[in-house]
Amino acid sequence: MTARWANLLYGLVGRRRTQAANRQLGCVLAAVAGAINAGGFLAVHRYTSHMTGIVSSVADDLAIGSVAMAFAGVAALATFMAGAACTALLINWARRHKLHSKYALALMVEAALLLLFGLAGANLASLPHLLVPSTVLLLCFIMGLQNAIITKISDAEIRTTHMTGIATDIGIELGRLVYWNRNETANTVHFVKANRDKLFIHSAILASFFVGGVGGAMAFKAAGFAATIPIACTLTVLALPPILVDLRGRRFGRRSAQGR
Repeated sequence: MTARWANLLYGLVGRRRTQAANRQLGCVLAAVAGAINAGGFLAVHRYTSHMTGIVSSVADDLAIGSVAMAFAGVAALATFMAGAACTALLINWARRHKLHSKYALALMVEAALLLLFGLAGANLASLPHLLVPSTVLLLCFIMGLQNAIITKISDAEIRTTHMTGIATDIGIELGRLVYWNRNETANTVHFVKANRDKLFIHSAILASFFVGGVGGAMAFKAAGFAATIPIACTLTVLALPPILVDLRGRRFGRRSAQGR
C-alpha cells in the first residue's frame, strides 16, 4: 500500500506528466491557494493571489496622491513576479540536471515558506508595522511561486491562484453550450459546440478554490496560524516522492563511483 501511494504521489508531481495528473494536481493546488488566500485575508486583511486588484489599487493610490500605498502595491506585484521567477529557476535547474523533482522542488519551497508565514503571523501583534507588510510580500511570493508551478506543468492550461480567467472560460463554454445552432450540422462552418472537457476541468478548479477558501477561513478562525501546518504538510507529502527518487539515485551513483 505504501508503494502504491508513493507511485500515485509521484505521478502527480513527477517529471513524467499526463493530462489527468496535471488536472488532479491543479485541483489540489487550487484548494491550497484558496485556503492561503482566505487565511491570508484574515491575517493581513488583504487578498494576495491576484494581481489585477493590486495593479488597480496602485493606479488609484497614485491618482489620489498616496505614494506610500502605491509603492506597497508595486512591491507586492514585484514579489509575486519574483516568486514566479523562482519557480522558473528551480524547474530549469532541475531539468538541466535531469532530476525527477523539477516540479517538486518548488512545492517544497512553498511548504517551507508557508511555515514561515505561520510563524510570522503568530507574532503579528507584537510587531505589526514590520510583520504585516512582510507577511503580505511573503504571501505574494508564495502565490507567484505556486501559480508558476502549475502554469509550467500544464503548459498554461491551468491557473490556480486567481479565478478571473477560469470564470471567463467557464462563461464562454456555457455560452457555447446553450447556443442554438438552428439547422446547422457538425460539418457546417458556423456550428457551435462547447468544449465540455474544458468546462469540466475549469469548473473543478473553481470549485476546489472555493472549497479551499471556505476550509482555510474556518481553519484560520479556529486554529489561527497553526492552520498553515496541515497545508504545508500536504505540499511536503506531494513533493517528497520525486525528491526521494533523486536522493536515492544520487546515493546509488556515489556508491557506483566508489566501487570503481
